[in-house]
Amino acid sequence: MEEPNGKKKDREHVSLILHQKIYDLILDVYPVITKTFPKRQRIMLGGRLQESLITLLSIATTINIEKKATVSQFRRMDTEIQKVKMFIRLAKDLKFISFKKYEYLQKKVIEVGKITGGYRKFYFNEKD
Repeated sequence: MEEPNGKKKDREHVSLILHQKIYDLILDVYPVITKTFPKRQRIMLGGRLQESLITLLSIATTINIEKKATVSQFRRMDTEIQKVKMFIRLAKDLKFISFKKYEYLQKKVIEVGKITGGYRKFYFNEKD
């Protein structure tokens, strides 16, 4: 059922944007892991980073398909975003990536975090 003023369409649009931003972040991070991380760290740190990114994408996909979201899904996304930030920072501190690449990736992660937070507020304020 269509909500007044196209709210349902707006929610779906924001959900698709979030999904695409996470997908784009994965496309940016994977080559960094495979090309710049030492072989053992591709499995250890790189694997953890990939796991968190895939979890984010999985949750965003679930929200898109089900056309609804829960508070627990957003909490899980927030947790995974914090993990991604930490893993990227650790990769920089261990000199697996340059400072420039670190800044670039962190900006993209922060953007995903802002969209996630905005979407959560938008979504749950409508239900109140």
